[in-house]
Amino acid sequence: MSSTARTERTATYRSADGLELFYRDFGDPAAKGTPVVCLPGLTRNSRDFVKLATRLSADRRVICPDLRGRGFSAYDPTYANYVPGTYVKDTLTLLGELGITRFVSVGTSLGGVITMVLAGIKSVTLAGAVLNDVGPILGPGIARIAGYTGKAAPVKNWDQAVEQAKFVYGPALPGLSDADWDAFARRGYREDGAVIRLDYDPKIGDAIRELPPPAPDTDPWPLFERLKDVPTVVLRGALSDILEQDVFEEMGRRIPDARLVLVPNRGHVPLLDEPEVTPAIDKLLKDVDARA
Repeated sequence: MSSTARTERTATYRSADGLELFYRDFGDPAAKGTPVVCLPGLTRNSRDFVKLATRLSADRRVICPDLRGRGFSAYDPTYANYVPGTYVKDTLTLLGELGITRFVSVGTSLGGVITMVLAGIKSVTLAGAVLNDVGPILGPGIARIAGYTGKAAPVKNWDQAVEQAKFVYGPALPGLSDADWDAFARRGYREDGAVIRLDYDPKIGDAIRELPPPAPDTDPWPLFERLKDVPTVVLRGALSDILEQDVFEEMGRRIPDARLVLVPNRGHVPLLDEPEVTPAIDKLLKDVDARA
């Protein structure tokens, strides 16, 4: 299926295991600018990137998928499939269908993990990377996220949805206006008939709570070091409990050419429209385009 609104089109594709998965497609597929793929966080979806994608689509194609179990993508009947390896396969299937072999990835949280994995896959060329508040080592906030994912109480109306969003995300997003919070809630919740619900499969929470911890002798840094030859921007919310300051600084030491951007008044995660973020993304894209 497909539809058109402004420069945005929506469509679906089939995953290798048969799920119908949704994506948004912005801009001219024949544009000269390097395509961008925007990959969302654990419980989020492609609506988080509409503002960014609309802006960037003036001179490039921008693809924003809903990962399986989120947004308008099908839920997986086997919730153990809600793991990064599956999302990487789905992303590669989408890129193959669209004929995209060289691209910049903008990855928020989980999307950043997917981005780092993609950097080591030889069938595609990761031309640039934006890691939004994530690194190879996750801070104590991961326990907080695992604790609430899939467990939220039902809401009866949009006012309650906004209040619930504020309760979960308020410490990470100080200073948002009432209008900002309403818009944020409408990106994370969906109205189905008379029911307003979080726009993801609650079983995602079970999947992350059942993931085994990494082995004590596992070295997490090779995953990030896949980006050593890739122009990279690392964003850290100054209030983040996922990408801690010491890990953020070590990322800069491991890849000295990476641009580290500290985003004030943001925790996990920056919204990608902050004044510190916009020029960093634009500069990265300019540099990547110059290499093409």
